[in-house]
Amino acid sequence: MTKKILIVEDHPSMITAYQTILSHNRLGHDLEFYSANNCESAYECISNEINTISFDLVMLDYSLPPFPDKNIFNGGDLAVLVHKYIPLAKTLIITSHFESVILYNLYQKTKVNGILVKTDFDDEELLLAYDKIMAGENYFSKTANKAKTDRLLAEGHFDTIDRQIITLISNGCQIKTIATTIKVSEDTVKKRKSKIKDILGIDKGNDEDILRECRILRMI
Repeated sequence: MTKKILIVEDHPSMITAYQTILSHNRLGHDLEFYSANNCESAYECISNEINTISFDLVMLDYSLPPFPDKNIFNGGDLAVLVHKYIPLAKTLIITSHFESVILYNLYQKTKVNGILVKTDFDDEELLLAYDKIMAGENYFSKTANKAKTDRLLAEGHFDTIDRQIITLISNGCQIKTIATTIKVSEDTVKKRKSKIKDILGIDKGNDEDILRECRILRMI
């Protein structure tokens, strides 16, 4: 099975390194690589005005030479365009930033499938991220995960009731049992679950999707 991978990175040596590592992927994919080294050339690869390639994965360095004419200043802006023009493509951002506010805002803005902080990962973790993302899961390296959890809790997105509901879901409890246990109505539980999914960026999904995202964030 051949997968088309676009790597957007302004250092040619890094593009070569990523290609070499991913060629050893454990899913047995044959990979066809494409590359761009700035926001303008990446836009040309991604935009449906020019692009004729349906990429399976777009890997984006965060800090890139900008393309002001199109208001594209970094890999985060490009990720948004990938979702617009190539909705079936997976997206992975690689960044040197480790500040929780920047990483959390990046995730919220782009809804990417993965974020790797450069100081976190090695060859093996990049391969693990590839495997997870291509299998339909999200993957965030240690610092990116911590940033998401820290910001969600610091900004009060999840209160005590939300966390109780998440814990009870992880114990296999259904809505009726959850409502009885925490002494709220079943409608309240349903509304809270909907809110939790919105915060976690789950457009459609069930309890397993909530648990998956919470495990990624190490909330359970």
